[in-house]
Amino acid sequence: MKKLMLGNDAFARGLYEAGCRVISSYPGTPSTEVTEAAAKYEEMYAEWAPNEKVAMETALGASIAGARAFCGMKHVGLNVAADPLYTAAYTGVNGGMVIAVADDPGMHSSQNEQDSRHHAIASKVLMLEPSDSSECKEFTKIAFDLSEEYDTPAIVRLSTRVSHSQSIVELCERDEKPLKNYEKNIPKYVMMPAFARGRHVFVEERTRKLTEYAETSPLNRVEISDTAEFGVITSGASYQYTKEALGDKASVLKLGIVNPLPVKLIQDFASKYEKVYIIEELDGIIEQHCRNIGVTNIQGKEIFGLIGELSQAIVAQKLLGVTKESVSVDADVPVRPPVMCAGCPHRGLFYNLKKLGVTVSGDIGCYTLGASAPLSAMDTTICMGASISALHGFNKARGAESEGKSVAVIGDSTFMHSGMTGLVNIAYNNSNSTVIILDNSITGMTGHQQNPTTGKNLKGDPASAVNLEELCKAIGIKRVRVVDPYKLAETETAIKEELASDEASVIISRRPCALLKYVQHKPALKVDSDKCKSCKMCMKLGCPAISMKDGKAVIDHTQCVGCGICQEMCKFGAIE
Repeated sequence: MKKLMLGNDAFARGLYEAGCRVISSYPGTPSTEVTEAAAKYEEMYAEWAPNEKVAMETALGASIAGARAFCGMKHVGLNVAADPLYTAAYTGVNGGMVIAVADDPGMHSSQNEQDSRHHAIASKVLMLEPSDSSECKEFTKIAFDLSEEYDTPAIVRLSTRVSHSQSIVELCERDEKPLKNYEKNIPKYVMMPAFARGRHVFVEERTRKLTEYAETSPLNRVEISDTAEFGVITSGASYQYTKEALGDKASVLKLGIVNPLPVKLIQDFASKYEKVYIIEELDGIIEQHCRNIGVTNIQGKEIFGLIGELSQAIVAQKLLGVTKESVSVDADVPVRPPVMCAGCPHRGLFYNLKKLGVTVSGDIGCYTLGASAPLSAMDTTICMGASISALHGFNKARGAESEGKSVAVIGDSTFMHSGMTGLVNIAYNNSNSTVIILDNSITGMTGHQQNPTTGKNLKGDPASAVNLEELCKAIGIKRVRVVDPYKLAETETAIKEELASDEASVIISRRPCALLKYVQHKPALKVDSDKCKSCKMCMKLGCPAISMKDGKAVIDHTQCVGCGICQEMCKFGAIE
């Protein structure tokens, strides 16, 4: 049977068909749907882990036990999981272990644009790169086979376009793989120096064997065109752009294995053409490899650059001088910047922080939008969990000058991911810092996934729920309080009091995400135009449901959830 599938859904199907048994991941766009789709197959155990490091360690443990195992994450998540990844390269596997990492060229939903191929090269781990949904499924199955054959973790590199585009996939039956025998093997799995030295020798020999495999693997294929004017070496989504833009004008070497890269295959292909173009997104990794092996008739990043996504139009324009026809619309289209939703529980908190002129150390989540105008209530955003550690460093550097005027903000899911250790650091090193945990009862940014504080697991079944208040106290924070961010005055008082304290404190700003299905909203509010004085105080909230029309505030009843924050703001009783 054939089916039109998203790349991420097809990847999950590949896990199922390959006989995968254990799945542990952390949500991160554009990789999230792989694990969500895989969880629908009852034959596979699937979970959300607190972070990517835990997910990879869980998958490795399952692999050592003899099961085929998987963990998924986005590119910045691989940074978090790098510690176990680099050592897993030494230990190798028992059952096959596959890792999905989804890069985000163009930074559609990410804080940087890193290229995950660097991690594969540095850790000396096999990496495959599919170019469409069908290959997502097939490469996943092949990755398990290669993982077991070469005793290596295998990374499959996705990208936003491959993960979130659709193509035809042929569905097959599941190949149920029995658990492999587990045998105690200290030199293989105990990575103390005496044994790790021997495993390093194994890793280098494995890389040599994988390079030989890459020379003849069907995953790397040459597509010769009799009318070709030049050659192209490419991989992943860039292959699709190449084929659509260039057609028969180019012969193509499509690389499905992007680490280790073949040598003779590339040399032989490049020797057939006077000019060869390397078309790859982000860094020039294939291009540099070509130069390292003596292939000089190439051009790449000097044409396509290092920044952002490629496209069919860019390839056609750069190589053929052809500008694709487009239709322009002569209309004033208003800009639509990202904004917190109407009724977002974080809005009232950020309004108070802005009002009080507090320096805010921010974190990764939908609350990062608190940096957007008109709130502009955030000073830094670095990476998951960094808000708390960075606040500690900021306050230690500036002392009393900043201690009563700065806070960290972090979501409940992000706190469980990597914020806890930062709070331990604050307690342990006697830091007079105030941390605000924005508890909206869900992992909001990536589409409402459960986390260890919600009381439900990946499949929605009941699970133990971490009590944030008790956890913070156990860490060593004595001052812990909970506020409702819909209550502006209460929230403002709490912030003032904790900033005035001479010891570390935590404020838990607790209100469920307004988009959760179980949240029951109040009736929409409306503005009495006769009472409205056009002061625009309500506009300072940045709520998308509020706008000005004919000099008066108006509320869009289709968006308003009746949270009441604007009512508290209005000094004239115009909102009712």
